[in-house]
Amino acid sequence: MAQEFKRISVVGLGYIGLPAAAMFASRKIEVVGVDVNEAAVETINRGEIHIVEPDLDLVVHAAVTEGYLRATTKPEPAEAFLIAVPTPFRGENHDPDLSYIEAAAQAIAPVLESGNLVILESTSPVGATEALADWLADARPDLSFPQTAGEQSDIRIAHCPERVLPGKVMQELISNDRVIGGMTELCSQLAADLYKVFVTADCVLASGPRVAEMAKLTENSFRDVNIAFANELSFVCDKLDIDVWELIALANRHPRVNILKPGPGVGGHCIAVDPWFIVSSAQEEARLIRTARLINDAKPRWVQHKVKEALAEFLMTNSRKSATEVKICCYGITFKPDIDDLRHSPALSIALWLDQYHPGPVEVFEPHISVLPKDFRKAVLVDEHSASGDIHLILVDHTALKSISFESKVIIDTVGHVER
Repeated sequence: MAQEFKRISVVGLGYIGLPAAAMFASRKIEVVGVDVNEAAVETINRGEIHIVEPDLDLVVHAAVTEGYLRATTKPEPAEAFLIAVPTPFRGENHDPDLSYIEAAAQAIAPVLESGNLVILESTSPVGATEALADWLADARPDLSFPQTAGEQSDIRIAHCPERVLPGKVMQELISNDRVIGGMTELCSQLAADLYKVFVTADCVLASGPRVAEMAKLTENSFRDVNIAFANELSFVCDKLDIDVWELIALANRHPRVNILKPGPGVGGHCIAVDPWFIVSSAQEEARLIRTARLINDAKPRWVQHKVKEALAEFLMTNSRKSATEVKICCYGITFKPDIDDLRHSPALSIALWLDQYHPGPVEVFEPHISVLPKDFRKAVLVDEHSASGDIHLILVDHTALKSISFESKVIIDTVGHVER
């Protein structure tokens, strides 16, 4: 018989934690969300949200109003704890930074009780779940943990990585399979019981947390390698004076070929980060994964070069203008279309470079944010009616671009918007 959970704590109320908390709360389960960001906590307790994700605002408002969801800055006792905190990398070697997971472990340790379930949802390098278990065991020597007590442990621990697409999180939380790797069979089954509260797809039990961790890293590395192939094609086609968009469309007519689209690089909290976790744990073996990362990380510099070329050509054909008079407009600075997420965004890095490099005015069309990041010095935020650059740099294929005509304009199209 499946275990029922009456009180759940979600640690980390960002792009993954808050939707998960809202989903559990929508099933009439008491959820206590925990976050160190006091402004986010206050916003959620008003029934509002501090991020952009379709449908999330409605679910959070209903859950808070009905009393099933509230937020706080300090953990409280619960039957299950979901940890959904950032796992960035640090330094030039891209070593995983587990400090947020360790901080979450230290925060929940004082309120743990025998029978509790702890699930690490954060995308993590192989071994992170075991590290979490060790941190908890060190903090609570009065309790037993799976690494020493096995199935008889007081605390059950599992890894279940999120596998959702920003912009479709609320649907994919329900409809995507979940991969669950418990430290014991009982840990896995209890975690599956928890997710089946709202997941309609399969909860697939892995043989352990390491393979579950590696599964998520593999999924994103697979996509990164495919994008790197497309981005490398854009380099080759540019040199050979071939339209890369036409080329890919033709090649994809083969029934067993599905080349992804090139872009200004790869961003986001997963694809731009996760492959490095594999590389850091198997540096000699992960050669293709490393190469793909280097190719995708090089794409923004290639775009910068194309901007310099376009500016030089514009000045040659418009001799009455100086560089200080040439206005360049960037379209999009988020890491993917139709969201507000700027994490690891290549478009943002290119726009920031342009803001510093170009002596003339810089415009930014980004319909999903209301204020430019403070790192911009002179760029101004414009809407579809006021965008008026001499050179138009398309970095993100937002749906809102469809209302803008680029006919007879000088364009640098990094996403294939105009060619379609």
